[in-house]
Amino acid sequence: MLTETVNLDWIRERQFVMRDRNGFPILMDQPNGVNASDLLPLSLAGCTSYDVIAILEKQRQDVADFSVTAKSRRDPEPPWKYRKIHVHYKISGCGLQADRVSKAIELAEQKYCGVYATLKDVVEITSDFEIIDMENQKDGP
Repeated sequence: MLTETVNLDWIRERQFVMRDRNGFPILMDQPNGVNASDLLPLSLAGCTSYDVIAILEKQRQDVADFSVTAKSRRDPEPPWKYRKIHVHYKISGCGLQADRVSKAIELAEQKYCGVYATLKDVVEITSDFEIIDMENQKDGP
């Protein structure tokens, strides 16, 4: 079993510095830093994206650009529980194959992402993707 430690230090007022297991800092402050609740969908997007890119590289897919949007729904009252997170993957490249992209996302979500595995039984998680084919895009006039 893995044991990992992250840290949080209070700076002042409602400002905190969080550090991941490698010591990388994340500022939590409003309005000048990350909102703690945003870290949940961000963690899901980050966890799956890391694996999606790795799988697409192994499949020899020519990815030029990649972005993810995670849209969430939460209860309107405290504790503002998450009810649904929808993850949208936008992948640009040349000759990308939709079946391979779909398989990469499925593997990332269902097999490799610990955040997804932890959340899937308590939050409805859905996803989709779009492919931007750069082969068919022409440069300016």
